Amino acid sequence: MYPGFGFNLMSVLFPVMFLLVFAIVALTILRELLQWNKNNHAPRLIVDAQVVSRRTNVSRRRGANDVANRTSTTYYVTFQFETGDRMELRLQGHEYGLLVEGDKGKLTFQGTRYLGFERM
Repeated sequence: MYPGFGFNLMSVLFPVMFLLVFAIVALTILRELLQWNKNNHAPRLIVDAQVVSRRTNVSRRRGANDVANRTSTTYYVTFQFETGDRMELRLQGHEYGLLVEGDKGKLTFQGTRYLGFERM
């Protein structure tokens, strides 16, 4: 074999991995934009609901050599409507802290976007 004419794994693997990561990021952004647009076009609804469940999702991102660890918490509340249907919505931390399982009231939402909850 002549130098420079052989199969170099990195010359193929690096562009493929770069394109794969780029495609994943682009698809994630596209999915979020489509959901945002769908929520904007959904009607704003106010319905009687009850808080039936609360949960959190804590994620940890490790920095280089575990030097810059970061954590983030996502808050979710499941509401049950008078019909028996349930819907889980993502909330901000300060809104999550105000709700307790068993609370009844008027839920305001638009698509999958939580807008508020007024206790009765």
